[in-house]
Amino acid sequence: VQLQASGGGLVQAGGSLRLSCAISGRTSRSLRVGWFRQPPGREREFVAVISWSGGREYYVRSVKGRFTISRDIAKNMVYLQMNSLKPEDTADYYCAADETAVYLEYDLVPAAFGFWGQGTLVTVSS
Repeated sequence: VQLQASGGGLVQAGGSLRLSCAISGRTSRSLRVGWFRQPPGREREFVAVISWSGGREYYVRSVKGRFTISRDIAKNMVYLQMNSLKPEDTADYYCAADETAVYLEYDLVPAAFGFWGQGTLVTVSS
């Protein structure tokens, strides 16, 4: 599985951005695709994840109600719609995929995801 993230940019606080993750290669029913972010000077952290087959979603508490993860199976795309952005959302955002999890919310840490796209920078100005 190969992934390519795009859609980052500079936005004012309160604004919106949509990140895209293009997926290529063979996908399986067990695939889950997640978004992680790495703020400046900090470790990479989980943001959201979606199951490829069923479309079920899970979010970190800090973005719940503001961010929405979705997928388009026909286009092999995963999106992260980010609304009501805050300066603390500033980070490099990465999409990642995993085919080994026993359930969607299992082990939501970077090391559990074996496939990664490159980062896309989101900067939220105050």
